Amino acid sequence: MEKFILQNIIRKNILAMKPYSCARDEFKGSEGIFLDANENPFGELNRYPDPYQSAVKQELARLKNIDVNRIFIGNGSDEVIDLAYRVFCNPGTDRAVSFPPTYGMYRVSAEINDVEMIEIPLCADFQINLAALSPFFDDVHLKVIFICSPNNPTGNLIKLNDISFILDNFKGIVFVDEAYIDFAGSQSLISWIDRYPNLIVSQTFSKSRALASARVGLAYSNPEIIAYWNRVKAPYNVSGPNQKAAYDALVNEEDFLIRKSAILEEKQRLQKELPKVPLIRKVYPSDANFFLVEVEDANMVYSKLIEMKIVTRNRNSVINNCIRITVGTEAENTALLKALRQLTVNN
Repeated sequence: MEKFILQNIIRKNILAMKPYSCARDEFKGSEGIFLDANENPFGELNRYPDPYQSAVKQELARLKNIDVNRIFIGNGSDEVIDLAYRVFCNPGTDRAVSFPPTYGMYRVSAEINDVEMIEIPLCADFQINLAALSPFFDDVHLKVIFICSPNNPTGNLIKLNDISFILDNFKGIVFVDEAYIDFAGSQSLISWIDRYPNLIVSQTFSKSRALASARVGLAYSNPEIIAYWNRVKAPYNVSGPNQKAAYDALVNEEDFLIRKSAILEEKQRLQKELPKVPLIRKVYPSDANFFLVEVEDANMVYSKLIEMKIVTRNRNSVINNCIRITVGTEAENTALLKALRQLTVNN
């Protein structure tokens, strides 16, 4: 197989561009009289934030045992996904692959960037169909393959052997989205970055770190890819308050572990109790903090739960008669089970 060459994958205009240099690129200190960035001298949020989120990256580097220059921080995972298209895919020419049912932003972001999305449906066990994917490996216009593991909305991890096969045989970028990896009890593919120069691993503060409102997404890759992403991103893409929230979440590891343990304990309870509800036909195995649940009539169950002020996600449009249920607090899960049992009696 031909060796992976990053410069062959990156858009030519990105290779040639001179990135914008902001005021905090030119002066990185924290002490002094700041008259360089046309900021308002008054207020508590009047100064531009660190454009490269140094404090957060240093803490991540310590926790993940990885070099700082292998970390990118974005305005949510959606910016991380979007940058994959903007750096690697020429609009109107190049293609990407995803494996539905999966996270919908891969397709939406492809459409925004005028990139063709090739969708190869997962097999019946929600694993990748390698036989259907392999013929695309030699497509010179296929630049990025998106793999969500654990997958959303199915909840399962993708087989490591299948991911390594793709990395070994595809000459483009393999983007592994690990938004739910902290709930999986499985090792992150961050440990593979040294072995595979075409691997990008995405994570987020939204799920296990409880910062969905702060919009902080992550990517881990080789330093060259991270450098190009830093050239293309907006100058101050993560706000100061959001950087502080991310940093505080990282240094408060004890709270993180306590909350994650509580979620996993409640997950076990739901895994045991949900199959006992008569209107539930199947609870799919999950490596995430949610369950894909097949019911007799997804539209009805979703609507009735809404009337009881319990909001689930109706996935009937992508997987027949399925809803997705996030693991909540003990009280929330108890209310959910009570409502589902009540629906069974009423129907």
